[in-house]
Formats: sequence, structure tokens, C-alpha cells
Amino acid sequence: MARIIIALVRHGDYHQQENTPSALQPHSLNDNGQAQAAAAASEMQATIENNTWQLSSVIESSPLLRAWQTADIFRHALQNHGPHSLKINCDDALCERSVGSAANLSLEQIEAVLERDPRAAAPPKNWKSDSYYQLPLVGAESLMMAGQRVADHIRAKVAGLVSEQLNTPQSQASAILKVFVGHGAAFRHAAHLLGVLSFDEIASLSMHHATPVYLEYLGEDNWQHIAGAWKQRDKSTFVLD
Repeated sequence: MARIIIALVRHGDYHQQENTPSALQPHSLNDNGQAQAAAAASEMQATIENNTWQLSSVIESSPLLRAWQTADIFRHALQNHGPHSLKINCDDALCERSVGSAANLSLEQIEAVLERDPRAAAPPKNWKSDSYYQLPLVGAESLMMAGQRVADHIRAKVAGLVSEQLNTPQSQASAILKVFVGHGAAFRHAAHLLGVLSFDEIASLSMHHATPVYLEYLGEDNWQHIAGAWKQRDKSTFVLD
């Protein structure tokens, strides 16, 4: 059976509202983000060719516009590397951590909402980066909850690939590559839950825009990081996406 490799791709740079959790912002890629995605897709094309990988025919993507646009750029660049025409499957499971009813409010507005709510305790100072803190608002998640959602989605899609391989003639490819396009914080927490990152690394690492991080599935929910660099960052700064 061919190896199974997944690529985690954070969307490209986009028109982000300042000082606002990125979670459900509906904005598009900016020019830089489009260029980042095009360059990364070209590099992935070379990686596939050099390693004789076979590309899965479906790119999994968050439905948020910046992620879908990134996935679509990859789809066009990689169209000839799968057994069938490439498609994009958008799934809410790949969205960034939701702040629920506070979506697209600034940090100051969110904290003011909590201050005015007699039921809500003041959030911790580091609430944005606290992996387990969940805003006391309808629909809000913790970062770890978002990571669990993403990890479960990845597991389900990889299980489908394993089943397909067991029921189809052996591929000549050295590996099957499945691409997931989504968001940095949710992907990092998912990587921790898959056993690829330690808990401390969630905060010390980020993801480069549009640049794949490749993980190999070793069976029985065992994974390893095989290629693609995580981005080192200053722990004093934190961006939700």
C-alpha cells in the first residue's frame, strides 16, 4: 500500500481587520496572499513530481473565502497531478477557532461585551492565546476544541483514503498526497492532538502563509512531520490565524 501523506496549508495573506480575531472574517486574499499561494502551489507541484506522489482528487478546504481562494489557486496549479479532475470540498470542520456571537468584533469590543454581561467573569489577560479558554458566548470555542474538530476531520478523510487503497488495485505512486487548506491556530492545535507538536510548541510556532507542512500517516493514529517548516515566532505575540 502506498504511503499516505497530508499537506496542511494555511491560507495566504488577506485583507484582515486590525485588532480583530480572524476566526470568521469573510475577507479575500490580498495581492500578496495570491502570490504566496501561487508560489507555494508551484513548489508543491515540483515536490509531487520529484517524489512520484499521487495527488488525491479532492482538496479539503475551510469555506472561508481566504482559504477557498488559496485552495482554488492550488487546484488550478495541480490539476494534472491526480487521476481525476481536482475538486474542492469545503467543510466547516476546517474553520478557525470560532468566537461565536462575537464574530468580527474587535478585541476591545469583545472585552467590553463581557464586562457589561453580569453573568460573565473577566477573561484572563492572555485569553486570545489560552488553548483551553472558551468565551462565555453562544457558539464560541476554545482553541483546543477547534483543533479537535480539525484533527477529527483529518482522521476521517485519511481513513477514507486507507479504505480506498484496500479496495482498489495497487497504485504505482510512492505515496498518496491529501491537501488540507485552513487556518494556522486550528492546524497547530490539531497537529498537537495528532502527536506531531508538543503542547509548548503550539505557542512557539506558527505557520507560513500558503506554505505546506507535510505529515505522514504511519497507521493506528501515529503521525510524523516529514517536510515543510513551521514558523518560529515570538511568544509575546499571538494572532488567532
